[in-house]
Amino acid sequence: MSDIFSKTKRSEIMSHIGQKNTKPEIIVRKTLHKMGYRFRLHRKDLPGTPDIVLPKYRKVIFVHGCFWHGHEGCPRSALPTANREFWTLKIEKNKERDRIALERLSALAWGYLVIWQCQIRDIETLQRYLKAYLDSRTTG
Repeated sequence: MSDIFSKTKRSEIMSHIGQKNTKPEIIVRKTLHKMGYRFRLHRKDLPGTPDIVLPKYRKVIFVHGCFWHGHEGCPRSALPTANREFWTLKIEKNKERDRIALERLSALAWGYLVIWQCQIRDIETLQRYLKAYLDSRTTG
């Protein structure tokens, strides 16, 4: 199936998707705040510029879009049929960059959690997941 938009229109649509303050990220931040956690945002001095940083716990949270970060097995991560080679390369580069950032965080003794866009639907489950992560003593 080919794209319903022209190449120019598709490029314009994709360019409007932001990297920071996405809807899934805001949901996670509001959930953390309601749970009583305080955090910092987008610290550039840490590998990968984590979306949420909890310095008190020495832990970070990345909120990943399933498509953009290639969430394995998730229907939201399906690549477009048009220009498939371009998208495959782009997503693979994103995944490699993510892997390197997580390795560097571990080397600095920072814990990390990746929350996928598809995991945010149920707030109660999200709260339990966040609490388990923040209560754990492990990093990474």
